[in-house]
Amino acid sequence: MFTGIIERTATVDAIAARSGSDLVRLTLSAGAASPPGGVGGVLDDLTVGESIAVNGCCLTLVSWDDRHLEFDVVQETLRVTTLGGLAVGHYVNLERSLRVGDRLGGHYVTGHVDAVGEITRFDRGDEIILGVTVRETVDRFETICKGSVSIDGISLTVVESHPSAFTVALVPHTLDVTHLDGKRLGDRVNLEMDSIGKWVDHLLAARAIDRKD
Repeated sequence: MFTGIIERTATVDAIAARSGSDLVRLTLSAGAASPPGGVGGVLDDLTVGESIAVNGCCLTLVSWDDRHLEFDVVQETLRVTTLGGLAVGHYVNLERSLRVGDRLGGHYVTGHVDAVGEITRFDRGDEIILGVTVRETVDRFETICKGSVSIDGISLTVVESHPSAFTVALVPHTLDVTHLDGKRLGDRVNLEMDSIGKWVDHLLAARAIDRKD
């Protein structure tokens, strides 16, 4: 479980297929040479086997040192998220899992991606507006105005909601501490809808089916 408050940016250092398996080893550089904007703390007291969100995808840490983090990624994750399109040098967002007693600065984020969206609007004027469209068919994809959504692991509030599309407003701080400042029109991003909203929708749909029966 995460909150969508990014702790640090990192760069992709290596992507390599694991010999004798379908796994892919993802190595991130998150030491002193990380791109500007990231904050410290991610490399403190790490434990092999713990969960870390990488661009909003919950991954298991398999190895680390004072400058690198390594994860094994399964083919399904590569297929249904943007991680399959990463290349050496790309920036990613990192967040460690929520601890009991931590402040919940964003919203509950599970790290399970619902859909991949495309950036179709990026206004960088006095008001920074980011627009995302989902072009693939997604079962029950919905956002609501003023509701929460996770974009590449970043907790954001929906400004405008449309079928298969939405916009969010960004503050300069978000661009400073995440990888969004380097995003351009056409770039793909991982999306996770609000977990509470998904459960409510699921329960209401199940109740409606029961009533028909």
